[in-house]
Amino acid sequence: MTLRKLIKPKVTNIYEQKKTWKRWLFLMALLIVGVSLWYTNLLVKNIARDERDKITTWANAIQQRVSLVNYTEDFFDQIRAEERKRVEILAEATERMVMADDNENILFYLSIISNNTSIPVILADPQGRIKEARNVDFDPDTVRLFTPELLEEFSVYPPLKLDYYSGNIIYFYYKDSRLFSELKVVLDDLVESFFNEVVNNSASVPVIITDSTRTKLVSWGDIDTTRLDDTAFVRNIILEMSAHNVPIEITIADRKHFIFYKDSFLLTQLRYFPVIQLAIISIFLLVSYLLFSIARRSEQNQVWVGLAKETAHQLGTPISSMMAWVEYLRNKDVGTETIEELEKDVNRLNTIAERFSKIGSAANLKTENLVEVIYNSVSYLKTRTSSKVTFVIQPPRGSIILIPLNYQLFDWVIENLVKNAVDAMAGQGIITIELTEEDKTVTIDISDTGKGIPKKKFETIFNPGYTSKQRGWGLGLSLTQRIIREIHDGKIFVKASLPGKGTTFRIVLRK
Repeated sequence: MTLRKLIKPKVTNIYEQKKTWKRWLFLMALLIVGVSLWYTNLLVKNIARDERDKITTWANAIQQRVSLVNYTEDFFDQIRAEERKRVEILAEATERMVMADDNENILFYLSIISNNTSIPVILADPQGRIKEARNVDFDPDTVRLFTPELLEEFSVYPPLKLDYYSGNIIYFYYKDSRLFSELKVVLDDLVESFFNEVVNNSASVPVIITDSTRTKLVSWGDIDTTRLDDTAFVRNIILEMSAHNVPIEITIADRKHFIFYKDSFLLTQLRYFPVIQLAIISIFLLVSYLLFSIARRSEQNQVWVGLAKETAHQLGTPISSMMAWVEYLRNKDVGTETIEELEKDVNRLNTIAERFSKIGSAANLKTENLVEVIYNSVSYLKTRTSSKVTFVIQPPRGSIILIPLNYQLFDWVIENLVKNAVDAMAGQGIITIELTEEDKTVTIDISDTGKGIPKKKFETIFNPGYTSKQRGWGLGLSLTQRIIREIHDGKIFVKASLPGKGTTFRIVLRK
């Protein structure tokens, strides 16, 4: 059993198997990624629902706190109204006691006045001289005249005007009781605490509280404070928050406010987590695939180079011996024509050995006349090809197109392409080689009239081991592509192909 029989069946189907495995691996990757994303998205939705519940609870808590604050404010208004009534009763009792005649019982009025132990009151004449004072923070015996500070303190409410002994006027000044003042401080602290708890919420929700115009900021939390002076930024973020959630309208101390808020930063991150996860997985798989591909390609290159150099080495000794035999036969006066043909084949073998020895070596390019190189290659192949194959080369011989080439390797390229064209035409047809010179490149189109190549195989035919011939190794086009791309920094591809009409290969080389 020969090496060809052992290897050929495996090589023939390797790319079909590779495609099948790629399809299965791709489907498995899609399945794994799909299940991973589904489960991750499920977790994200659960966490997002918890976050949304926190926000909803927070919003409901705000409404309840607003109700509590407003109830407290209403309660304070009732206390204020009650104190006002008490002041009015106290003032009337004072006036009636002053105006009572000798027969009138004033004990009731005295009882009302003496029972006032919380409301600070001052009786003063129009000139500001203090006549009486009760429940005040100063000593009435030493302070007998209104100071500007004291007058301002007792002018929160307008004084009551009382008639005092035959048309004389006296003013009844008062202010909130100590108890009411302390409760007012508690109310102010409660309102301030409410705003602080709204903006510094446990749900980490970005919040902005505005006035009734929705433009003036009252308080904020979890917002970039460095940009709050920028009115455009504030306007845009308010619009953004309005788009996310309906603003909460609250009324505190008869003043309307709006609370704008949006989803927390954590919830926003969770929404993009599946996409980020997919991107990271994709990048990891892509990098892994590229690294493994590079490693595999490097290993293949080492095998190619080692095999080529070993082949050149193995061919070297018999070729040298054959060259010696050619010289020996020439000296024996063997027919000149026979010796020349034999010498051509020996030289050809020597050229093939040189080709293999140059695989993997540094590119050694010399300026050559591309037209002459192609004509020489075709001339050798024409004598070893069926007479039913016609060669057409443009431009004509004698034209000059100078380009840097490795002569032996490029000659191998032409040989591989021409032999493939002859096989595709079954030894009968026309092979056309057309050269086109441009400013920076030279284009070589090699066309045949063979059976053509299916479009889906345009890339596959350059893979090592791919062949459509029963006794082919599938290495010719692979080596051709390596020589053009890696040695000459050019490009080779199938320009066009039609079943039953023929195929055109295009080579593009730099000048």
